[in-house]
Amino acid sequence: MRKKNLTAIAENSIDNICLINMFDIKENLKKLPDLPGVYMHKDSLGQVIYVGKAVSLKSRVRQYFQSYGKSTPKLRALTDQIAEFEYITCGSEMEALILECNLIKKYQPKYNVLLRDDKTYPYIMVTTSEKYPRVIKTRIIKKDGNKYFGPYSDVGAVNLIVDQLNETFGLKRCSAEDFPKGFRPCLNYHIEQCQGICQGDVDEKAYGEKIESILAFLSGRDKAFIRELKDEMEKASSEMRFEDAARARDLIMSAEALAQAQRVTMVSGRDMDVVIPVKDDENSFVVLFTVRDGKLVGRETFDIASLDGDEAKLLTAEFLKQYYEKWSDVPHDILVPELPDDAALIEEFLGRNKHKVKLSVPRKGERLAIMKLAKKDTLELLNIIKDRQKSSKEKSASLKKEIDIILEAAREAMHLSTDINGKAQKSQVRSYRVESYDISNTNGVDSVGAMVVFEGASKIRKDYRRFKIKTVEGPDDYASLREMVYRRFIRANQGDPAFKILPDIIFMDGGLGQVTSALKAMDDAGVKIPVVGLAKDDSHRTRAIVFADGSELDLKEHPLLFKYAGTIQEEVHRFAIEYHRNLHGKRAITSVLDEIEGIGPTRRNALLAHFGSIDAIKKASIDELASVPGMNHGAAEKVREFFSK
Repeated sequence: MRKKNLTAIAENSIDNICLINMFDIKENLKKLPDLPGVYMHKDSLGQVIYVGKAVSLKSRVRQYFQSYGKSTPKLRALTDQIAEFEYITCGSEMEALILECNLIKKYQPKYNVLLRDDKTYPYIMVTTSEKYPRVIKTRIIKKDGNKYFGPYSDVGAVNLIVDQLNETFGLKRCSAEDFPKGFRPCLNYHIEQCQGICQGDVDEKAYGEKIESILAFLSGRDKAFIRELKDEMEKASSEMRFEDAARARDLIMSAEALAQAQRVTMVSGRDMDVVIPVKDDENSFVVLFTVRDGKLVGRETFDIASLDGDEAKLLTAEFLKQYYEKWSDVPHDILVPELPDDAALIEEFLGRNKHKVKLSVPRKGERLAIMKLAKKDTLELLNIIKDRQKSSKEKSASLKKEIDIILEAAREAMHLSTDINGKAQKSQVRSYRVESYDISNTNGVDSVGAMVVFEGASKIRKDYRRFKIKTVEGPDDYASLREMVYRRFIRANQGDPAFKILPDIIFMDGGLGQVTSALKAMDDAGVKIPVVGLAKDDSHRTRAIVFADGSELDLKEHPLLFKYAGTIQEEVHRFAIEYHRNLHGKRAITSVLDEIEGIGPTRRNALLAHFGSIDAIKKASIDELASVPGMNHGAAEKVREFFSK
């Protein structure tokens, strides 16, 4: 298949979708074509819950509504939720595989095995398409003839190595390629960090040799690179170019440190990756070992979202497709502990950049030795992960006990029984859901409210909410809190899905005044939920839990709760200030004062800062207006005259 055909399919995944209204599954199963393609199962809300590929759409999709769809708990759960399906016909199974990858990335269906990797990793790019190549960091791969290395998970290391390579070799930094007569060199030339390509002072062949050394180093072949650097250092030292020698020395130290961290395994000097899936009752992840020039040079771990019943080889298959799809250069050899079902098709997919990729299970020799090493390392990693999970569970259990105590004390302070709104509020297995609120404004201007949500120790960012305060003028935080909390719970009562989940307890940013304000708002909304305040000391650190009856719990004796409460308080404060600053900056505080002759931004802001609100300015006398810094008697008369109309 030609590359342009693959690109067209990857970019245009909607052309052949069969969209059906008032969906009748039985009728539409009859219409399925006996062709390769991709199918998408949807639930009753129209959300894509599974994406799959098929050699024959007619045979494959029908299986879900026959015995196959009841063969495992996962498939039974999936089939029970299918309300409709769509399909896309393709020219071959290979085209279907490419399209399947794109649609999984787009929809993130909950019944697919998903690679939890939404980060954009940095790459090192060598612009070999240019006459004098540059070495730069990038996060975007293009088919532009340049060399890309990565992706790398350590951004700091990428920045360091790019800077040192540029400084040591005096590489070209600017993107310009044509230098007309009289072209003025940049600062890098004057501080001797560029050899002066723009001045015609650089031999193209010598420059190219340095680029070849850099390419070898980035490919994992560091011995020749380090040897060349040592020669450069000794030469610079003998010529008394001590700064150049020092730069070469620093790069040698970085390269040697990297080499020392590598665990050497003799694999005939080949480049390969080792992919190990791990799945137990609690964990699903893939460990990727990178072998370059016969050396194991890196290990990365990727969390996988999978369900009970997903086999390890399924994790391997989905990882291979989703991870390497974004790579510009896939190694020729990939070792796996067990071949996936579509091994041949995946090999063709991974080798689409015109070189053969082989998936294999090693049976003997050096390849088996490195697989055993990778498996042993993975088992150790799994033990570490389990230890961390155990520690995390113990902390979560301790935190839950502490919140149990806080919750009971809050109910007592509010004179609530353990039965609130007719529902027994018993200690639950799940983590407590906590909401916290804060207000931010500038002298009462652009007053906003923020709500953050935690479940146990986890931030639930999708449930964060922001409010513009509408009914309060001036810097009245208590009234603003009452408005925000009332709006939050009245919308819950009205069935707004954005506010339908109620918290187990509310942590107010502040003391008794904030607690009282929240309770008044919830009483008006007809809601009874325990509320506590987070009081700060003179150093603005959370010092105590404040209850509705004015009693306090000192957090000095509760270090875990102290850290938890402080985290919540910092988060809601950050979220409120961030929203206020964004709103404040966008509007640049425009107001009716801008309509008054002689009142510009400086006087407008001074009046708002002094009086706090437009209402207060309206009521002020001419003498009071004139006393504001920047104002005079004439300007005060203009303001008084404007509002008197």
